[in-house]
Amino acid sequence: MRYWLKKLRELADKTQEQVADEAGISRSYYTNIEAGIKTPAVSAAKAIAKSLNFPWENFFKDECYFKEHSTEEVI
Repeated sequence: MRYWLKKLRELADKTQEQVADEAGISRSYYTNIEAGIKTPAVSAAKAIAKSLNFPWENFFKDECYFKEHSTEEVI
């Protein structure tokens, strides 16, 4: 789960469907991106980032990727 993406969307007071519409992608594709099931194409990452006002490169940063794909809690 990309908790950071969900938090940004909630702070913007937008639904998944609103972000998807603004980004020009399907709601199901956006839902899969937010859930961490899919990694967005660069064009989709840029469009989502524009909708939610954050750097699109955040999708591809190592620390975001690690947190999303780690199943163990780091102590």
